[in-house]
Amino acid sequence: MTRLLASVANLDELALAARGGADILDLKDPKAGALGAWAPDDIARAVDTVHLWPVRPPLSATVGDLPMEPAAVTDRVARTWACGVDYVKIGLVPSGDPAACVAALAPDARRGARIVAVLFADLWDDAGRLLPDIARAGFAGAMLDTAGKGSGGLLRQKDIGQLARFVERARALGLLTGLAGSLAVRDIAALLPLAPDYLGFRTALCAGADRGGALDPAALAAVRSAVPNHADIA
Repeated sequence: MTRLLASVANLDELALAARGGADILDLKDPKAGALGAWAPDDIARAVDTVHLWPVRPPLSATVGDLPMEPAAVTDRVARTWACGVDYVKIGLVPSGDPAACVAALAPDARRGARIVAVLFADLWDDAGRLLPDIARAGFAGAMLDTAGKGSGGLLRQKDIGQLARFVERARALGLLTGLAGSLAVRDIAALLPLAPDYLGFRTALCAGADRGGALDPAALAAVRSAVPNHADIA
């Protein structure tokens, strides 16, 4: 079943997204880049907040837009994982040495860190090239997103066939799969048949499709109604 991941910028949005039925709450600062990170203290507060709820959706947290340098990547992932989230998302870009970064994170994955690799459809010609390395390193999942939020959404960067191959290859390697990148409500019907584990949203959840603005309950409701939830399927 495909779940709805909502990226939230603060604790107020965290609660709003949970009330609106988001399946996964993704801690991300949209004003700080494609994978802008929350401060560690704020991540820890979010974890503490969610632990008080009777029903606790999984939390993921981004680590920021980092250079592909193993020391920088492993340090940030370790610090973010230590905050108590369920998943840590790390963006992989072609510049630098992304393969070395993946290999350097393997010990953390073996120790239990659930790491999700984010590959950017507008930066990688072959977005699935690193998937075998990601799986061998013990990552929990891989998702396809976009880095340049003003250059068009995911479906402008890759066609349905390319997205289907990415999802199928990642799934065959035992990875959780996700698709995101300025997705609009109109994109959902085309992406659901690919059966990714989750679809990620930020822009479509905000008033006026302004990803740097505040989450809008009506926009969230529109996305939630387009992505079948547990109750719809039961």
